[in-house]
Amino acid sequence: MTVLRARGLGKKYRRRWALTGCDLDLPAGHVTGLVGPNGAGKSTLLGLAAGMVEPSSGTIEVCGDVPGSGPAQLAKVGFVAQHTPVYANLTVAEHLRLGAHLNPGWDDALARDRIARIGLDPALPAGKLSGGQRAQLALTLGIAKRPELLLLDEPVASLDPVARREFLRDLMESVAEHGLSVVMSSHLIGDLERVCDHLVVLVDARVRITGEVEHLLATHRRLTGPRRDVDTLPADQHVVSVSHTDRQTTVLVRTEAPVLDPSWDVGELDLEDLLLAYMSNPGTGRPPLEVVR
Repeated sequence: MTVLRARGLGKKYRRRWALTGCDLDLPAGHVTGLVGPNGAGKSTLLGLAAGMVEPSSGTIEVCGDVPGSGPAQLAKVGFVAQHTPVYANLTVAEHLRLGAHLNPGWDDALARDRIARIGLDPALPAGKLSGGQRAQLALTLGIAKRPELLLLDEPVASLDPVARREFLRDLMESVAEHGLSVVMSSHLIGDLERVCDHLVVLVDARVRITGEVEHLLATHRRLTGPRRDVDTLPADQHVVSVSHTDRQTTVLVRTEAPVLDPSWDVGELDLEDLLLAYMSNPGTGRPPLEVVR
């Protein structure tokens, strides 16, 4: 089952395309990490998926319908924006009552338990909370809505390491217990490694690569050997990045086949290596995107 499908999706602000030519099929029941440099289009994609903005081109379908198309569709999607918006004059308890009033699937026990566990005073106005506490409140509202798809835009950026770990644990419990699907943008690669099993990399407003994390790592290799022209590589070895010294060439390739050339030392990549390679090399002149499954 696909929880988000996009075809030729684009969003233009005046003369600048914040997202263009986006084709995606995100599987349900997974945690998808949305990664890319600042300005790559991550927040724009999440805003389109939440129905907060309308596309300039192409189509997007979320949980089987057009984002923001009506109350039934809105109830299926939770969204926590980057700056974790809450109402400064409302208390924590009033936020929970508002959440219960607005969301038919509201899990009040989960919300109250989480608020108690993270130590938020229900009587305290949100304007008196620290940045990290406001983020925790917003995240609680997003989870307690019990959506089918939870969209998180840099959700843990303002949390300390202990709070960040607790939130990610709660998130994974929700995925396991309720089949929750998640799309989460983040710059924190350690957090992505901990919770994400699917990945989308955006660079320069375009999708560079998408697929299951395990398969992405299995189909990328670092080749190191005597200096050579990478144009001589086999056709099934798609170059992602290349660097040269006077005597040595290092190239990162995407391939489904084993590397048989004995002149190469073949090394595996970790997630950080993979992400930095794609984000540092927009792909001009290289083979077009292929979805890796």
